[in-house]
Amino acid sequence: MKKIEAVVRHHKLDDVKEALVGIGLQGMTITEVRGFGRQRGHTETYRGAEYRVDFVPKVKLEVVVADDAVAKAVSAIVDAAKTGQVGDGKIFVSELADVVRVRTGETGAAAI
Repeated sequence: MKKIEAVVRHHKLDDVKEALVGIGLQGMTITEVRGFGRQRGHTETYRGAEYRVDFVPKVKLEVVVADDAVAKAVSAIVDAAKTGQVGDGKIFVSELADVVRVRTGETGAAAI
């Protein structure tokens, strides 16, 4: 099993969710996050005063998938989240040792 964490733009979240549901993924966790990468933030103007926004707001989406579904899930996220601009986000794929469904006690792939 793998855990996929994708950090994407807020306005692309619905597109990414629809793409993942479209390939058959059942659940996901969404967290509002802030950070920066190569873009290093940006400047904004408020009431005539310019200020620097160092941490850009993004959305982090987490899904757990079977090993054979990783490439399909990553491809769906990339296709749905890509705008071609700096700041489109990142995808991290990690190995999971185990998953436990709290309600039933099921473990492993059955708990996904």
